[in-house]
Amino acid sequence: MAGVIPELDPVIHAQARLRVVATLNTLAEGDSLAFPGLKDVLGMTAGNLSVHLTKLEEAGYIEITKTHKGRTPVTYIALTRRGRLAFEEYTLAIRALLDTAGGTP
Repeated sequence: MAGVIPELDPVIHAQARLRVVATLNTLAEGDSLAFPGLKDVLGMTAGNLSVHLTKLEEAGYIEITKTHKGRTPVTYIALTRRGRLAFEEYTLAIRALLDTAGGTP
């Protein structure tokens, strides 16, 4: 084997969290998505999404902002700079892993 196999970030590597981070990464830096919109885009239940958002927030990868629109509570989720960097490093690690796997016929 030519190189070291890269480590994959276990916080991002879980399928649901990878989908969350990949979706939020499509937004411009500083932009956020309302919880119901993210839930709908990902096709996840509110409870399942909440669990994964908590893990990502604890890692510092997302920021959750709770506010009100009129009298209605609204929760916004945004990828932090740390989250963007972690996602970038994760994608580089996946590419490196795939490149090492692609070397054999």
